[in-house]
This record gives sequence, C-alpha cells and structure tokens, in this order.
Amino acid sequence: MAKQRLVGALDGTGHGCVIAQDIPALTKGKVLVKVAVSLISPGTELSGAKTARANGVTEIGTPKGFGYQNAGVVVEVGEGVEEFAPGDRVACMGAGFAQHATYAVVPKNLCCKLPDNLTFEQGAYAHLAITSLHAVRRAQPELGEFALMVGLGLVGQMAGRLAQIAGCYVMGWDMVPFRCQVAKGWGMDDASVVGQDDLDAKAKAFTRGYGFDWAVMAFGGDGTKALESVKKVMKVSPDTHQMGRISLVGGLKTLCNWGAGLGNLDLRCSARSGPGYHDDAWEIGESDYPRVFMRWTTRTNMEFVLRLMSEGKLDVDSLTTHKVPLADIDEVVTAHIEAPDSTLGTLLVMDED
Repeated sequence: MAKQRLVGALDGTGHGCVIAQDIPALTKGKVLVKVAVSLISPGTELSGAKTARANGVTEIGTPKGFGYQNAGVVVEVGEGVEEFAPGDRVACMGAGFAQHATYAVVPKNLCCKLPDNLTFEQGAYAHLAITSLHAVRRAQPELGEFALMVGLGLVGQMAGRLAQIAGCYVMGWDMVPFRCQVAKGWGMDDASVVGQDDLDAKAKAFTRGYGFDWAVMAFGGDGTKALESVKKVMKVSPDTHQMGRISLVGGLKTLCNWGAGLGNLDLRCSARSGPGYHDDAWEIGESDYPRVFMRWTTRTNMEFVLRLMSEGKLDVDSLTTHKVPLADIDEVVTAHIEAPDSTLGTLLVMDED
C-alpha cells in the first residue's frame, strides 16, 4: 500500500503544480479512496489564482493542494464504516477531503456508490451537481414556471437542467458566447449573451410578457449590475411591484436597496450543497438528521443527482471541455484563466501508477 500521494496544488503565482504528500490517516468514519478522476471547480477554486496572476505576483511560496470533488475505488474503510467495502466505485466530495489527488481520505457521508452505468468522469461532477440542486431547491420551483439562470458556468448549466426536470422553462444569461452555445447544445430552452443581446426584449418574448418567476445567480464577483438586470425581467404585480424568488449561490457579492427598493422580490442565499456538509459529526456518521424531518441532506442530494445521471436525465458529459493527466494541471488552470471562452468542465486523470 502506498504511503504517499500526488496532489494538484496552486502556488503563490497562480500556477498549478503537483506536490507529494503523505496520505492522510484513515480515521473513524472515513474511507480511503484510490482516485481515478477529479473535477476542477473554476469559480471557487481558481479565484485566488486569477487574482495572483492579475496582480503579477512572482513569489511562488508554499504550494497548497486544492479541489473538492473526485471519484475512484475504495481501498480501505475506517472504524464504523459499514456502507462501503474495498472495491466499491464511489463519488466523493468535500473541501480538504476530495482533492485533486491520487488518494483521498473522505468522510463516509460525503461518499456515494456510483451506479454501474456511470463513469468516474461523470461521478466527479457530484459536488457541483448538488450545489446546483440546492440552489434550485432554495428557489422553490413550481411546474410550468419561467426560470432564469444568470451565469452559465458548471453550476448555472446544471441548475438549468434541474429546473427543466422540475417542469420549468429555462433561459440562461452569460457574458461568454461559448457557454450559451453549450447550454443550447444540451437543450436549455434559450440563452442570451450579456452585452450582445437585448436581454429585456428576449426575456419578454421568452416569458410571453409575463416575466420570470424565479432566478438563480451563479457566479463570483460583484453582482450588483446583474441583480438590477434580473430585477427588470422578473414578473410584476398590477401595483408595479417586482415579484419572484432569486437564489444567490457561490462567491457572489451585491449591493441593493432592501425593503421597497426590491419590491416584493425574495432574495435567498444558497449555502453549499445542503444540510450536513461541514457538520463533522454528521459527515463521519456519529449523528444523523432523521429523514422523516429532513428528507434532503448533502448525502441524499448526492444519491439523487447520481440517479439522475444514471437515468440519462442530467447530462454532464456535454459540459466537459478538457480531460488531461494530473501532471498537466497548470495547462488547464491557465486555460480557465486565459481562455474562458473555450473552457468549462475540466477533468484531471490520475496516473495509474
């Protein structure tokens, strides 16, 4: 059994590299996984790298491992783990656990068995898929409603498909034409390029003059102008007040006039991937949230999105633009930062050795 692992890391200059580390100890309630594939989350994981490159930082510093979603095969299980056994194919999630690494030690409730017809590549999307799912749940969609996805990164793309599964008609907005093309390619009802299309006119036509019932804003950075644009295309009551629900996910920051300034809009923050994540006792199985009271936890959300993938209802293959060996991590980090018009889902393949 190997004692060390290779880990994808970012240095102080915003470049990717590979470092060697001891494999973390296998403690109670956790599983040791030989990782096959991991997925980069370009928004959350690379924000610091983008800043470092923009500021021209030259000091490499101590590279730090990153990543929070991967898939592979269980090698060993810790005390108290009965759900998994060596040889099981699993999807894994969790910051500090499911890193871009050849081996990972992950709490058992942040792992799910992969359906037989799913690949490791598909399973590696689980964390961002349930982030998308939780954002949609927070908006409380109803059958037949009009929904707007603002930001068509991985979360916006998957949230859009999940909204369709919930019975909604979905439009997407993004500043990158390529992302709009990807969305239309897998079947989003419509997509508009911010800065090129007449957003108000297209929204009015799409919603048949009614306005959007709800929206998801899924991007990082300053969202003040975007929120104002979204506000304009939401449904309006006869007394001229905007109405509807807006789910805010990710590293979004925005300023707005609360109270009368937002009409009767509901702004709802969507934190992470659902209840349970970051509850240490729950993650390793020492405590539980009774299903009769809390149907959807991080774990049951994972099971659900993997089922949707397995049934062909949630297509993540269409989101993958790059698949490279872990050794080439800097190549794809650079692609995300310098060529966002051709980069979306990036899979890192671990060395068989």
